[in-house]
Amino acid sequence: MKKILFTVLAFSTLLKTAQAQNEAAAKPQTNPIALTGGTIHVGTGEVIQNGTVVFEKGKITYVGSGTPSLPAGTQSISVTGKHVYPGLISPSNQLGLVEIASVRATNDQQEVGDYTPNVRALIAYNTDSEVIPTVRGNGILLTQATPVGGVISGMSSVMQLDGWNWEDAVLKKDDGVHLNWPGYFRRGYNFETGSFSVGKNDRREEQFRELEKFFGDAIAYAQIPANDPVNMKLEAMRGLFDGTKNLYIAADYGKEIIEAVRFAKAKGVKKVVIIGGEESLMAADFLKENNVSIIVNTTHRLPNRTDDDTDLPYKLPYLLSQKGLTVGLGYVGLNWRTRNLPFLAGTVGGHGMTPEEALKLVTLNNAKILGIDKMVGSLEKGKHATLIVSAGDILDMRTAKVEQAYVQGKSINLDDKQKRLYRTFSEKYSK
Repeated sequence: MKKILFTVLAFSTLLKTAQAQNEAAAKPQTNPIALTGGTIHVGTGEVIQNGTVVFEKGKITYVGSGTPSLPAGTQSISVTGKHVYPGLISPSNQLGLVEIASVRATNDQQEVGDYTPNVRALIAYNTDSEVIPTVRGNGILLTQATPVGGVISGMSSVMQLDGWNWEDAVLKKDDGVHLNWPGYFRRGYNFETGSFSVGKNDRREEQFRELEKFFGDAIAYAQIPANDPVNMKLEAMRGLFDGTKNLYIAADYGKEIIEAVRFAKAKGVKKVVIIGGEESLMAADFLKENNVSIIVNTTHRLPNRTDDDTDLPYKLPYLLSQKGLTVGLGYVGLNWRTRNLPFLAGTVGGHGMTPEEALKLVTLNNAKILGIDKMVGSLEKGKHATLIVSAGDILDMRTAKVEQAYVQGKSINLDDKQKRLYRTFSEKYSK
């Protein structure tokens, strides 16, 4: 009897433990699916009322008004009164690389050394992260896992927020190299006072000489068709000079942005993207002339200069787009906060942009910048069926409620740790 009781208790404990874990990766799509009757936000600026989206084998086969002739075996799902969007894309952050920021053993976003372009973020990407489902629940289905630290941090990769491992999750491997431009000033944070500080960067000239030498070595190495032995660091830089990789440059001040772009162009880098760009409006015409895209960091902040308009950060993406730039929006560097990305776009939508233009900041524009727009970023025939269904406006925190999500046609379970805790303690305190 004791043995039976022990077995039952052990099984019960294991069951509860299993229920507390993230759901398994979604299974591949088997039957065609048609989402009918909803408001379709294509992601290109177009909105289709009472529309239908059909997808089969992970690819979109129809987007339009009304209901087309459906293939045999199609599962038809009514989304009348609801909104259908492309899956949102979060660029340049550490989602999947950082679990608990204050617990060092759960952080795998930085390598030792100042020049580590050969570091690949994708192999550190943790598909079992408890943070990922909480982000998915707000409609973000793709992220750019990005290393940090040093002068050249390493290579990022675009990951889907579903999969058993990084091999399953990766959408685009090693899409670019990340450079932290040596600025005139160095920002710091005082943990005792809880305040930020800005001081002169005394090592700037030394850092710039090192950067010049490293790029010189990389250029010489790239001119040799086959290198034996292979230099892993210089090999990682090769794609910058033939256009197969982006060079992402983190820079905020106007003068530093111009200086960084001139440096990259002088070295023969084909594709340059500015990350952050708090003062990018001061360099907007220069960026346009040099065909440089920009991913603006969180707009929920105060302006840098005391004489700037208080609303300038909210207006920045609109003002940059008016200059003809390709502008994306991200929660740069902040893994769990990136779940609020749609609400950043919603704020921009109230400061110059229309809601559909603001939606492009976190869908099609981000896809174009990351080089994945032929696969995702909008709801168009032939693209991946990576999309969400929301009860209300996804850019409005008051009405956004993601009820369905699909990654390449796979139906995603939207449960997460926070929802489980809510159910547990709601039950406890409702008695």
